[in-house]
Amino acid sequence: MHDEHAFSDLFLSQLLARSMRIQAALVDQLFNSSEKRLARILLLMADYGEPGEPTKSIPPITQETLAEMVGTTRSRISFFMNRFRKLGFIDYNGRIQVHKSLLKAVLLDRLPEHESQSPHLVPKSEFPLDHSIAKLRA
Repeated sequence: MHDEHAFSDLFLSQLLARSMRIQAALVDQLFNSSEKRLARILLLMADYGEPGEPTKSIPPITQETLAEMVGTTRSRISFFMNRFRKLGFIDYNGRIQVHKSLLKAVLLDRLPEHESQSPHLVPKSEFPLDHSIAKLRA
């Protein structure tokens, strides 16, 4: 490598690029929801953010593979994909087509909130056992 300066430059640039991608993926995994991670992966696969015209249609990929990439279950991927389709962010008929609106939603941090991410809390008044325990303590 000391003798081949062009090769060492190329090797180091590839190594640094890989390191930056791994670092970005780690930060993404730690701080973003699985829905945002899925959106990011779809955008990366469609080449949004790269110079030139983005590929609107991404190569065929299974929900299982997307789930492994995102770090969640296939059922969550299915839920998010259906949600993205209803919101007009993607078209999903065999091949996934990513629309620029998904990029705008991610960049502006405007993915609409939905109730399925947070658990449904049942008021204490609906727990008859709690009332029985409270009477026993009194």
